[in-house]
Amino acid sequence: MKTFTVEIGPEQPNGGRVRRSILAPEHLIRIPHKNVHTVYDVLQHSAKKYGDRRAFGYRTIEQVVEEEKEITKFVDGVETKQKKTWKYFQLSPYRYLTYKEASTQAHNIGAGFAYLGLKEKAKVEIFSSTSMEWLLTAHGLFTQNMTIVTAYETLGEEGLLHSINETEAEAIYTTADLLPTLAAIGGQCPSLRIIVYNGKADLSVIEKIKSLSSIDHVLSLGQLLKLGQAHPKEPRLPEPEDLCCIMYTSGSTGNPKGVMLSHKNIVAAIAACNQLLGHLITDHDSMMAYLPLAHVLEFVVENLCVFWGVTLGYASVRTLTDASVRNCKGDIKEFRPTLMTGVPAVWESIYKGIVSKLRSASPKAQKVFQKAFATKAWLQERHLPSVVLDRVVFSKIKDQVGGRLRFALCGGAPLSVETQRFLSVALCPILSGFGMTESCGMCSIMTPEQFAYGPVGAPVPCCEIKLVDVADTDYRSTNTPKPQGEVWVRGPAITKGYWKRDDVTKETLTEDGWLKTGDIAEWNENGTLTIIDRKKNLVKLSNGEYIALEKLESVYKSCFYVTNICLYADPLFDRAVALVVPAENNLRQLAANHQVEENDWERLCNHPAVKKVLLQELTTQGKEAGLKSAELLFAIHLCHEEWTTESGLLTAAQKIKRQDINKKYKSELDAMNASQKK
Repeated sequence: MKTFTVEIGPEQPNGGRVRRSILAPEHLIRIPHKNVHTVYDVLQHSAKKYGDRRAFGYRTIEQVVEEEKEITKFVDGVETKQKKTWKYFQLSPYRYLTYKEASTQAHNIGAGFAYLGLKEKAKVEIFSSTSMEWLLTAHGLFTQNMTIVTAYETLGEEGLLHSINETEAEAIYTTADLLPTLAAIGGQCPSLRIIVYNGKADLSVIEKIKSLSSIDHVLSLGQLLKLGQAHPKEPRLPEPEDLCCIMYTSGSTGNPKGVMLSHKNIVAAIAACNQLLGHLITDHDSMMAYLPLAHVLEFVVENLCVFWGVTLGYASVRTLTDASVRNCKGDIKEFRPTLMTGVPAVWESIYKGIVSKLRSASPKAQKVFQKAFATKAWLQERHLPSVVLDRVVFSKIKDQVGGRLRFALCGGAPLSVETQRFLSVALCPILSGFGMTESCGMCSIMTPEQFAYGPVGAPVPCCEIKLVDVADTDYRSTNTPKPQGEVWVRGPAITKGYWKRDDVTKETLTEDGWLKTGDIAEWNENGTLTIIDRKKNLVKLSNGEYIALEKLESVYKSCFYVTNICLYADPLFDRAVALVVPAENNLRQLAANHQVEENDWERLCNHPAVKKVLLQELTTQGKEAGLKSAELLFAIHLCHEEWTTESGLLTAAQKIKRQDINKKYKSELDAMNASQKK
């Protein structure tokens, strides 16, 4: 069997030997090209090499289409009909900036900020949804060796205030729709002097911000560009060790932490991905850009695409599909990408959408699909082509994502094997990766040569990895046939620490540079990693068995009837229970199939028969995934309200806030556990 890692050095005192990628056995990779040492160099390299090639694609809103619909609501159990107005967008076709034009705009943005008085190494917050302007502003700041501070658009007033004040940001780039948030906290930010926004702003909000004593300038991005054009300035080139970005993690507890990422860190991540995947890229590739740029996965991948000369098509989650637009195609069908990244929530949504349509098809059509699926899966395992099946059976599914997708990457959290397998057959290969903000998203990436369901690939060439024994558990590097332990990673992509948080830095990084990820993994025979769970999510049950909450959630979340799920395991009991946010339409259909007649959504979620049948579905799901009896759920509670970032139950990266969810539903959890005593 081919192996994708090499072992180096002696046995480690608290774990196995260090492993590296077979592509970097002697030394870790640091740069993707002899002329690319900083993120500033990335865009300049491509402006020279791919000058007239399309760099960034964007759409503009031509019209907002309002539609009035009658909806049925249940208020105190009484059915009432209400009229509600829904807004849809009519968008232009994609328009494009070339790499030369993008470089010119970036230099003008940087010159504009410099003209307004910002000095080298000044901190500038970017508080915005993903867009071409987001990335251009970042690269504009890099032309003057300034540091960006990233904040999710869903961070809220408290988180935004914390990130501005902790970094002493002097300027901020945002969008017109987020200006009210800034207006609410601007008076509490003594360092903030300059506000640049994109879009059509409410004049009253602008006046309110201008009235704040510390604010010197409030201007649009267009005005900033004109300032830069009128007052050009020589670039102030950053050094590799200079701070590129302070990236605030969404954080499941407490205030978000600012991870310090240098230009060297980001460039090493780009170099590693290029070494692994660069041979697969063509001159005609394009990627859909829609995940939050404040997340390290999207930030690194977009800059990697810039290095490759790939065309980035910017999209919004609101307009990604045809369902949310009118008189035009959704972003994905209009742009027709060949490459795509996604977090598990995205892939689960696509998977369930396809399955939902299949379930509504005729029995004959379902049988044809199942036979075609099994045949293609058999062919894929033997690396044989499936051209006829793709054209006859799977083309309609592929058309949902534009029809040209060649491969896709999943990161950010575990993806269930069932979802990965289904989409890899029906759509395109879904390659898994593993990393964290502190490692620039780098630890391991699956390449097509390593393709398998479950593993997250071998170490990337800019990192070395060792598995460290986890105290009081059976996760040990001496385990056979698969060594296990906590993943520790080291290399040029690893952060030096957290901004003004030496305490957390000392907890997370060792003196000799190892990043303790908190994730537990095992080495596979071919040198790839499989993530078992998070160290903090391991729970020892009363029967002495450990279960891994996050791993189990990825399995149960792929159930057709589930939108979100949070497991809870009390060490005093021998089984876990779960809080489930059901998929409403699917659950109503399930209820109808079992002769449960209840229109009120909250009452339906509390219906004993519905809970029982959904628990049976989840148990079946678990057994099919090979879960042990201790990993099967004892009971579930159905939550009739969605978990959102606004409600404080999801992070900005759409991960569950376990502690907050457990606190909110404490009485329901206590009741389920109490029933285990009976």
